[in-house]
Amino acid sequence: MSRARSHLRAALYLEAVSPRGATTRTAARRELSARPAPLKPGMEYQDAVRTLNTLQTNASYLKQMKSQQGDPQTKLEAMKLYLARSGLQVEDLDQLNIIHITGTKGKGSTCAFTERILRSYGLKTGFFSSPHLVQVRERIRINGQPVSRELFTKHFWRLYQRLEETKVDLAVVEVGIGGAYDCTNIIRKPVVCGVSSLGIDHTSLLGDTVEKIAWQKGGIFKPGVPAFTVPQPDGPLAVLKERAEQISCPLYLCPQLEALEEGGPPLTLGLEGEHQRFNAALALQLARCWLQQKDHQGIGELTASRPSLLQPLPLAPVFQPTSHMRQGLRDTEWLGRSQMLRRGHLTWYLDGAHTSSSMQACVRWFRQALHRGERRGSAPEVRVLLFNSTGDRDPAALLKLLQPCQFDYAVFCPNLTEVSPTDNADQQNFTVTLDQVLLRCLEHQQHWRRLDEEQASPDLWSAPSPEPGGPASLRLPPCPPHPHSSSSLVFSCISHALQWITQGRDPVFQPPSPPRGLLAHPVAGSGASVLREAAAIHVLVTGSLHLVGGVLKLLEPSLSQ
Repeated sequence: MSRARSHLRAALYLEAVSPRGATTRTAARRELSARPAPLKPGMEYQDAVRTLNTLQTNASYLKQMKSQQGDPQTKLEAMKLYLARSGLQVEDLDQLNIIHITGTKGKGSTCAFTERILRSYGLKTGFFSSPHLVQVRERIRINGQPVSRELFTKHFWRLYQRLEETKVDLAVVEVGIGGAYDCTNIIRKPVVCGVSSLGIDHTSLLGDTVEKIAWQKGGIFKPGVPAFTVPQPDGPLAVLKERAEQISCPLYLCPQLEALEEGGPPLTLGLEGEHQRFNAALALQLARCWLQQKDHQGIGELTASRPSLLQPLPLAPVFQPTSHMRQGLRDTEWLGRSQMLRRGHLTWYLDGAHTSSSMQACVRWFRQALHRGERRGSAPEVRVLLFNSTGDRDPAALLKLLQPCQFDYAVFCPNLTEVSPTDNADQQNFTVTLDQVLLRCLEHQQHWRRLDEEQASPDLWSAPSPEPGGPASLRLPPCPPHPHSSSSLVFSCISHALQWITQGRDPVFQPPSPPRGLLAHPVAGSGASVLREAAAIHVLVTGSLHLVGGVLKLLEPSLSQ
């Protein structure tokens, strides 16, 4: 996503956008997409999104910019200019009661938990996150619901009115990439900040070590504003501590969720997966701190905690979660993260994991879910992987982590719902070409085949090495060698991949007749028979949130309404 586009989306959340004329000048200067905006835009939602998409940096210019080192501070200055053109100043944001959250893994889930907890107190919440899965308006939520098409369109086509129209009690703001130079970091006075689990991602922008990435994440700390983080590897935790001391930010380490459950019933989380317990622990501290800062009552009684002299940071309070907090954690929904959809003979497992640590967590969740739902009987069950990976991530490393799942078929496709998604502006992406994404899918297939050939090697089946110092609960137990081998296929879009996987057996996804040649490949033809006769089909969709979003768009049509 281009800088201009990320600026505009953040500005949309703040009820502010620059005039149309400024958009034209910016596009000309930054070699943005050549796709023209409507000359006489109407008030239609899709027209608004198509115009927003003209701010996407085209693929060749994006490649050029990644190879050059510029001053990242200019990004924040540009965001301030966008804000000023709308009639707002940075000082106006100080009134939003913001909870600012960054991290590599789990920051979106932490935001979702935090927002839902505080909404359970009767507060009106705003929530800004990225990326979207199906529609761009998902990024801007009021009381947990995406803003309506009408509201999005209204505020897009004209200079936005000031914040009073949709004034909220608080705003949960998820950082896009990094922190220090992210466009959300024009926020000067958040109420509290949070840092979820750190790992390797976006290395071309943030640095190639976890320590460099931690420095970027710690850039959201503000003087005197309390901040919380979860257990981190020693190196990045030391960087966060140093950043906090330099900025005069009080930084606390969250106790594990078990400490908050002592003396009370276990906490039930709306999001599956052991890794979500770290996100929930951080969310509870952020919500409680916000309530305390705003002098709310009923924020959870403090309980005695064991002193720990070895902790590198002071521990955050241990308290009894209130009924509102419990309800918020239980009712949290966050699509595309450890999500299951059961459809007759098909079960879909959707998780946008795209780093090594998050993929380890995804595999653990998937294998545990399979074990819980294991059926007794002789009828065959089929496991299918649907995978894609984008950006500067290492697909071979991610695919290796998926091998122990023993898939019968591995399917690869780009993050395109259709071959020509011109009728759906929400899914358009001009930052890469069709040739590039198809070539990458073929490379994924080659990686998978090589891994299949190496299955007999005992070294492959040792436990995957987690990032140093990572949470022990995310580590996978060793998986013994097995003779299982999977067939692989590449499709040109998500719709074609789903048509082959479902074989008409999904009661909701019922597309028109498949395109000619869909079963021409021998593996596709023989696999279709296997899928039609299987007693159960388990499909894991992972590697990219954009892939998960495209799948959800087709499986859950109501999300596009």
